[in-house]
Amino acid sequence: MPSSAPSSAVIPITVFLLITPAAFFFLAPRFLPPRQISISVPDELDDLSLFHKAIAMDSADFSRRTGRLPAAKSRFSSSLRRPKIAFLFLTNSELHFAPLWERFFANTTLKHYNIYIHADPSVRVPPFAGVFNGKLIPSKRTQRSSPTLISASRRLLATAMLDDPANAYFALISPTCIPIHSFNYFYNFLFDLGRLSKNLDFPSYIEILDNEPTLWDRYNARGDNVMIPEVQFNEFRVGSQFFVLTRKHALMVIKDRKLWRKFKLPCLNVHSCYPEEHYFPTLLSMEDPDSCSHYTLTRVNWTDSVDGHPHTYYPSEVSPDLIYRLRESNSSYSYIFARKFSPDCLQPLMEIADSVILKD
Repeated sequence: MPSSAPSSAVIPITVFLLITPAAFFFLAPRFLPPRQISISVPDELDDLSLFHKAIAMDSADFSRRTGRLPAAKSRFSSSLRRPKIAFLFLTNSELHFAPLWERFFANTTLKHYNIYIHADPSVRVPPFAGVFNGKLIPSKRTQRSSPTLISASRRLLATAMLDDPANAYFALISPTCIPIHSFNYFYNFLFDLGRLSKNLDFPSYIEILDNEPTLWDRYNARGDNVMIPEVQFNEFRVGSQFFVLTRKHALMVIKDRKLWRKFKLPCLNVHSCYPEEHYFPTLLSMEDPDSCSHYTLTRVNWTDSVDGHPHTYYPSEVSPDLIYRLRESNSSYSYIFARKFSPDCLQPLMEIADSVILKD
C-alpha cells in the first residue's frame, strides 16, 4: 500500500516554491534598477509656461533698463541696481543645516540675496522663519539617475529669474552642503570690483570635464549613439551637479530645447546615468565655454566614494582644520561650499560657525 506521506524529494521542492517569491520580493530591489520617474506631458507644459514667462520678463526688463536688444546683453552693469545672489536649494529631505545657513545669512551686512527651495513633494519640509525665509516653489517629484533633477534645477532657475530681476548669480545648493566662508566673502568674490572696473565678463563657476574614464558609458546610457546628432561624443561633458551660474547662462539653460530633447530620455543603464551631471556642463561647454571657469565652488571628497556618492563627513571629523582643508583649491580661488555632511554634524558645525566657518 503506497504511503500518503510526502517523499523526501517533494519536501525541498515545496519549500523552495514557497520561499522563492518572498526571496525575490526582498532581494530584487538590490539587483534590479529602480523604476524611473517619467516626466509627464502636463509637467513639461507647466515648465515651458514658466520658462516662457521668465524669458519674456528678462527680455522686457533688460530692454527697459538699457534701451538695447537682449541679444546684446553680455556683461552685468552695476549701475543698474545692486546685484543679488539667488540661493537655490534642491532637496528631497529636510534641510538639516538650515540653522547654519541662517547664521550664514544673518552674519552679513549685505542683504542682497534671495532663497528658493525645490522640495520633493513626497517629503515634508517644515517652514522656516526669520532670516532663512526661503520661498518654497511649486515642485515635482525627483529621482536620482533621472532627468527629473535637471527639470527641478531649471525650474529653480526660471522661478528665481522671474521673481527678482536683480538676481544676477544663481547658486544651486545640496541639502548636505554647508558654507565654508562668510556671505560677505562670497559676495565680494562674485562681484569683483576689478572685473567691474575693466568691464569684463563675469564667469559661471561650473565644473566641465572631458577626460573622465566612464564618459563613454555615460554617453551611451540611453542607448548606443542615441545622443547623435544633437550631442557628438567629443562634445559630451561631465561635471558637478551643483554650480553657480550667471544670469546670462541661466537664461541659456531655460531657453534650451535642443539638448533637452535628448537628456530627458529615460536611461537604459541607470548605473552609468547621471543626467544632472552631464546636461549643464555639456550645454554650457557647447554654447559659451570661454565664459565658464570649468571649476566648481563646491568642495567634494571623492577619494572613497560608494555607489556614486562622495565621502560623507561625520561629527568625529568636524574640526577647524577640516574647514581650512576644505577651503583649499588648486585654482586661483578657494572653495565656498562643501559636501557631503551627515545631519548629526549640525551641532559641532554650529559650535565653530562664528569662530571658524564664517570668519574669513
